Amino acid sequence: MSPDSVDEATAFLEQHPEIATIDLLISDLNGVLRGKRIPRENLEKVYRDGVNLPASVFALDIHGNTIEETGLGLETGDGDRVCHPVPGSLMPSPWLRDGRQAQLLMSMSEADGRPFFADPRQVLDGVLERFRRAGLTPVVALELEFYLVDRQRNELGVIQPPLSPCSQERATQSQLYSINELDEYADFLEAIQAAADTQGLPLDTALKECAPGQFEINLLHCDSALTACDSAVLLKRLIKGVALKHGFEATFMAKPYGSEAGSGTHVHISLLDEAGRNIFADEDGAPLGTPELGRAVAGLLDTMPASMGLLAPNLNSFKRFQPGLYVPMAPTWGYDNRSVAVRIPSGDNRARRIEHRVAGADVNPYLLVATLLAAIDHGLHQHLTPPPAIIGNAYDQVAPSLTNSWRQALDLLEHSEPLAEALGPDFLRVFIANRRAERDQSLQSVSKLEYDWYLRHV
Repeated sequence: MSPDSVDEATAFLEQHPEIATIDLLISDLNGVLRGKRIPRENLEKVYRDGVNLPASVFALDIHGNTIEETGLGLETGDGDRVCHPVPGSLMPSPWLRDGRQAQLLMSMSEADGRPFFADPRQVLDGVLERFRRAGLTPVVALELEFYLVDRQRNELGVIQPPLSPCSQERATQSQLYSINELDEYADFLEAIQAAADTQGLPLDTALKECAPGQFEINLLHCDSALTACDSAVLLKRLIKGVALKHGFEATFMAKPYGSEAGSGTHVHISLLDEAGRNIFADEDGAPLGTPELGRAVAGLLDTMPASMGLLAPNLNSFKRFQPGLYVPMAPTWGYDNRSVAVRIPSGDNRARRIEHRVAGADVNPYLLVATLLAAIDHGLHQHLTPPPAIIGNAYDQVAPSLTNSWRQALDLLEHSEPLAEALGPDFLRVFIANRRAERDQSLQSVSKLEYDWYLRHV
């Protein structure tokens, strides 16, 4: 690292004498943050030399067990790689240890400095290189939905919405966009805003979502896709930590309640050329945008079936795809239409952009944005043409076609040439092996539902 990078650590320690320890964080394939905790006196050494972590951190399943089929475990000796700090990500974690804790994002490299192929952040950076070569800069914003749940389970041992901090009543209605419910959880939401301000995370809006205990927090758009995803990863950690401080749990499961709406991650994307012009915005202000916008949409639709293994990466992910709950069921698009998978929002022509609405809240933000940008790049370079935009309710006009099978999603992903080319065939091999092994584990479990339905009746 450069002397300026070490200066970042030195300045931080001088400004924050209260900090005792720092968490070094790296995102695994599931988006779970792994890493090490160091005392403050070791921070400058980490900036100079990096810190070693095993490559198998990207072979871990949701339980933290190494999936040997990835080839990153004992087959190669479970060797280390070096991880270096992400500049600008060193910040206090005010909800931890009375403000005496800090955190620092890391990214993994080979010994010779090359990016490590299985690091999701490096995968995204590799896709961004394709845009840099074309003189284009993606502008990205993410919207994160999540549920608050009571730390006490109900009489059946199942999660339930929390008691309101004000009324001490448990919500039972959806109350979309309810200001009253924002008022009831104002202390929690203000604590999120305060912690985000401390960490420099660019929060935009908070709103009450469809289901009891469900909220959405949006990040401002950013002309660095890497930074946008860094912010999303850190915001998820922040929300979970602040929730615990307030007596709740926060979950980013895609479908925590079978009968309620799932939680998604919506992504807004536009592209700037070297002159800073939004290439999706027609110079005459036409609402339909430019040919580049159409090609980008077409690329997203063309690769969407094969993308499902990345956009819905877990067993629970596919339970979100149910009709009538504002979840896309087919590769569709339209203008200012929330029933489609790819929406072109209304508004200022200069801000013409794509909103992608398929991924669940459980997705890894780096892999989500890498997948979407790879699809857009595919559409631009192949000069693809989208089908006619949907007008009206897409659910009534287009039959569901996106797979709700975890197995089929991974099979489709495995045979996608555009995604393999953009994300890297070695990365896809590791990702698919990891997900298939976890799926195999899930098939060994028998649910309460199966006992209720079949134990006495078959």
